[in-house]
Amino acid sequence: MRLYWSLFSPYVRKVLIVAHEAGLAGDIELEAIEVSMSAANRDLLPSNPLGQIPTLVTSDGTTLHDSRVICEYLDTMGDGGMFPPGPRRWDALKRQALGDGILDVLILWRQERLKPADRQTQEWLETFALKVSTALDHIEREAMLLDAKPFDIGHAAIGCALGYLDLRFADLNWRDGRPELAHWDDAFRRRPSAEATAPGEAA
Repeated sequence: MRLYWSLFSPYVRKVLIVAHEAGLAGDIELEAIEVSMSAANRDLLPSNPLGQIPTLVTSDGTTLHDSRVICEYLDTMGDGGMFPPGPRRWDALKRQALGDGILDVLILWRQERLKPADRQTQEWLETFALKVSTALDHIEREAMLLDAKPFDIGHAAIGCALGYLDLRFADLNWRDGRPELAHWDDAFRRRPSAEATAPGEAA
């Protein structure tokens, strides 16, 4: 299998965490590719018409894109467990949606913050900040419950969102006032799959 990736993409990191948890990390060839909002990477468009990463080419040549689809595929191909059956599945998927949703906001927020000050839209900045803060406060209230559950795709998504906050939004000091979530994140970062995929580390 071949994965089009970028070292600092949190969505790619989520895929790699699942690959490690499924015992498939050694079966994936990583191919670095640059993508941006300002210019489509035409080399990637034949494999993914949206020009986004992660994009996975399976061993039979099938192309899969969107981290959620790729994660579920890898889970079924490997040891499984990241997408639990029954009622737990909906809980895991809900938390994955929350983690991914935080990342979606952060990506847009970062793009806005990178603009010259006179081109930034203050209302957008304030809205992005409110959404992220509200989501983190929600997870803080559920952190002890999160800690009690077996590790699944929801944990991976939330952990990747927190890691991206550390990488690109260190000035927010998201741990302030959220001791339970900070404690959970400390444990997450020590998990082997999280250590192996930490931004700046070898995957």
